[in-house]
Amino acid sequence: MSLVRRAAPEDGAELLRLRQVMIDALPGSDPGTDWHAESLPTLRERLASDEDFGAFVVDHPERPGALAALVVGTVDYRIGKAGNPHGKAGFVFSVATDPDARRRGYARACMEELLQWFRERGAGQVLLTASPTPSRSTPPSASPASPTP
Repeated sequence: MSLVRRAAPEDGAELLRLRQVMIDALPGSDPGTDWHAESLPTLRERLASDEDFGAFVVDHPERPGALAALVVGTVDYRIGKAGNPHGKAGFVFSVATDPDARRRGYARACMEELLQWFRERGAGQVLLTASPTPSRSTPPSASPASPTP
């Protein structure tokens, strides 16, 4: 049985917390969290109803109610091309693991679920923007060298 599950609206605050972990790791990022309160209702709406927004998480094994990892992406339309004539593309924009839950394969497992979710929606390619120095735990399946889901 997989540890990964689709995020639910009640996970919204934890998704924002882990997204902030990711943001804080980026050089020159804004450490402010004032935007969380304003973002939370929209995030919960998207988690409840959006077919083109996918968030996959692992619950933290030592902290009930907390998340250990998340991977989030969307399916977007772009004009088709060879190899992707329908123009559906997955876009991964948040990958984060709680600092005390790293090196356990959680982000990799979440990424594998997100890639499967992209495949099920017909995404012909996957786009990922990585930081200049990705962590050692960045899964090979998330590499820009693997553009197909």
